[in-house]
Amino acid sequence: MQSISILFVPSNARELLSWVAVLNNECIGNIHLQLESNKQIKFLDAWVHKDHRRQGIYRQLWDTRWKYVKEHYKGYKIYAWCKPMSLPLLIEKGFTEGDTCVYVSLNI
Repeated sequence: MQSISILFVPSNARELLSWVAVLNNECIGNIHLQLESNKQIKFLDAWVHKDHRRQGIYRQLWDTRWKYVKEHYKGYKIYAWCKPMSLPLLIEKGFTEGDTCVYVSLNI
C-alpha cells in the first residue's frame, strides 16, 4: 500500500477548514468542517475517490479532523448530519444520535 498524505487546507474565509488525502500528487479524498457562531462546529461532508474506497482513507481523514478539533476547540459543540453508514463512527466518538431525517426530492 502506498503512503497517503493528509494535508490541512485552511480557507481564506476562515469559516471552512478542510483536509485532503493525497496520493501521487492527486487528491483522492477530502473532509471539511465549518466554524459557526456560539462556539459551534458543523462537521461537513467527506469524499473518497471510488477507486480508493474501503481502504481506511475516510477513517484517516476523520481521525485527523477529530484530533485537530480536540486540540484547538475545547468547549465547542460539534454537530453533524451523516449517512447511516457513517453513524457507527460518530457514535464511537461519543456523539449522541438525534432524530432521523429523510431526504426527499422532486424535479419540476
